Amino acid sequence: MLEAASPPIQYRAYTEVVPESARDPERLAALRQALLAYKIPREILRRQKSTGLWGTNLLGPGLSKAHGWSEIGTVYQYRRLLELGWPPEDRAFRLADRWLFQILSRIEPDDPDRDVAQRAIELLAEFQKAGKADLGLARWARRMGREGAACALARGGHGEDPRLRGNAHRTASDISQFLRSELAEKPFKKAHGKTVLDPAANPPTIFAVEMLAFLPSLQRERAGFVERLGRYFSSPAPRRAFYILAGKKLLKPVFELLGDPMRADAQGHVRDVPLAVYWIELMTRLGLTRQAPAPPGCWPGCSASATTRASGARRACAPRPRLRRCSPPTTSPWKGPERVRRNARPTSPSGSR
Repeated sequence: MLEAASPPIQYRAYTEVVPESARDPERLAALRQALLAYKIPREILRRQKSTGLWGTNLLGPGLSKAHGWSEIGTVYQYRRLLELGWPPEDRAFRLADRWLFQILSRIEPDDPDRDVAQRAIELLAEFQKAGKADLGLARWARRMGREGAACALARGGHGEDPRLRGNAHRTASDISQFLRSELAEKPFKKAHGKTVLDPAANPPTIFAVEMLAFLPSLQRERAGFVERLGRYFSSPAPRRAFYILAGKKLLKPVFELLGDPMRADAQGHVRDVPLAVYWIELMTRLGLTRQAPAPPGCWPGCSASATTRASGARRACAPRPRLRRCSPPTTSPWKGPERVRRNARPTSPSGSR
């Protein structure tokens, strides 16, 4: 890895895996310099606006005309920089943090104080124009914005900030109430001739799960909730198509989770490897996986040989990956954090290129 990987992976491997006492200061400085000169994070920094936002939007994982996303948004670019090992004290993070902490505020667009309501509208970012005419959409966008901002800040190391902790407890309480309700079993209804997620339902989102995964102190304080979340994710997500009814607008679901998001083919193989790696990391951080004996015929490193669900259910063996010169394909809209792996130069098991 230290010989063949891209500069971000080399730097992170050296600083996060090699013990501090065994690090060579000169090599560490050289790896850091190579990281700072690496073109991908520098291109991300170039796209940041003076306000701290990327792409004039907050939540966008990619292009979406319906959501108003013309490029990757702030939450995903912030996380990409962290995954690339960029120094957390950099000015880019300070600019973004100011905006993200403002988004954590509890002000809403329907506040009776007109000045407060106007400020809440300004915090909608990409939904600002549509939210002025549709308060239901504005409330949905504020909730998603708070969860996205909390996810980025938790990953950025702000876990002890009282503003983030207060928001995280509120999010955990809302999701816990959903998990205890009948809506967890029957979350759908009909509206406008479509199957939609019941507006009263508040299922976990990928932002909320990642936020919790990077807040170990909150996991200890809400151990019962984390256990319920594990049971919820032990069931597969429904395959039926549905929409999100955000005010008057119908949106395709991007962030909502109604069960285990990893899907398998007819043979039980998980084909979306980047999503599987990302999801298993989150579940491991939440303590919802455990070591288990390898299934018969499993190859070393197979995800099925390393982890099982908290409920004890075993996933089918994943196929052995072939040597690739690019990242494996993924259909997940949450693939932003995995971009760091794309430019790694692969090696064969023997170490030759």
